[in-house]
Formats: sequence, C-alpha cells, structure tokens
Amino acid sequence: MASRKANHWTKAPHSTGTSIMAAEFEGGVVIGADSRTTTGAYIANRVTDKLTKISDHIYCCRSGSAADTQAIADIVSYQLSFHGMELGEEPQVEVGANIFKELCYNYRDSLTAGILVAGWDKQKGGQVYSIPIGGMCVRQAVSIGGSGSSYVYGYVDANYKLNMSQEECVNFVLNTLTLAIARDGSSGGVVRLGIITEKGVERRVQLGNELPKFYQE
Repeated sequence: MASRKANHWTKAPHSTGTSIMAAEFEGGVVIGADSRTTTGAYIANRVTDKLTKISDHIYCCRSGSAADTQAIADIVSYQLSFHGMELGEEPQVEVGANIFKELCYNYRDSLTAGILVAGWDKQKGGQVYSIPIGGMCVRQAVSIGGSGSSYVYGYVDANYKLNMSQEECVNFVLNTLTLAIARDGSSGGVVRLGIITEKGVERRVQLGNELPKFYQE
C-alpha cells in the first residue's frame, strides 16, 4: 500500500502549471514563459520550452496539460501552413488565434488548454490574443496566464505602458515572470523570451541564477 502511494506521481498527467505572458510594444510583441513542467508534485522537466512556433511570425505560449497543448499547437501549425500556401503569403495572427479558439471551444469538455498567441503581420502589426480554458478569444495589449499569473496582476496593471520600446517591453516581461516564479511553486527554471517583429523572431534565455532581484531590494 505504501509503495503504491509513493509511486502515485508516476501516473499523474504532465502539466505545464506555469507562468506565461505576452505583451505588445511599438513594432512587435514579446512572448515569454518559465520552463517548469510538473507531474503531480514532481518536477518532470525544469528546462521545458513552452514557446511553440506556429509560423515564422506567430508563436504561442502553453499552459494546462502539456499533451493537450502540444497536440493543439501541432494541428494549428499544420492548418496555417496550408492556409499560407493557398494565400501565397504568411497567415495573419488573428487567423491562427481563431483556429486555436475553435479547437479549444469544440473540445472544451476534454481539453485542459490555456493558450496565448502572439505574432506580427503586415495588416495589424504586433498582436496578442488570449484563449483561456473554454475557448474564448480576446485581443489584449498584454496578457498573462498559468498558475503564476494570479500573483502578478497588480504588477502588470501598474507597470504596462502602451507603445513601449522593445527593450522596455523585454524588461517588463522578464520582471513579471521573475515575480511569478518567486511566488508560484509550479513555476520555475529559466525564463525563455521571444521578440517577434517584421524581421522575424529573436529568442533569448535568462538563466535562473541571472533573473533580476529588484523585488528584494
């Protein structure tokens, strides 16, 4: 009996109980996430990449069930690649977000998936769309998600500014995710960032021992 209880975590589903975030700035968007994946109370992976490429200018952040969100992201990426070939140009961010919304809504009873879609297109520039569990879709200038988000709403509301510069937005996302990691036991590891502009995607990684300590000063 004791051994069955001790090994219970091995049968628990993989979950990206997590901190994810995306924010618009003048000329693009910054998307970011922590890197901890848990299996029950056990940390299954401490360097997970939760920033998933959908197209050359569209990425998503995933929270909820790792299996569910990976499957949905693969489906959307597949559909958008065909859509882009039919159009002869890169698909719009809003189109990708609406495919995510349709899948999350149609299968809302069997999926645990909270998605942030962020990207750039020539029609609307940098955009962030939030698709929470249940399948709603709303565009937001800044959006946060995952278990760590509940700790940082006040910080986000107090510090986000419209039309920030790229580096201001990068620092804002990094600081917010650092605070979430400090408070949330299901978030941790490194902070992965993606800066999406007309030029494409620039990826950055901030290691755990290099995260800012401003909140301790």
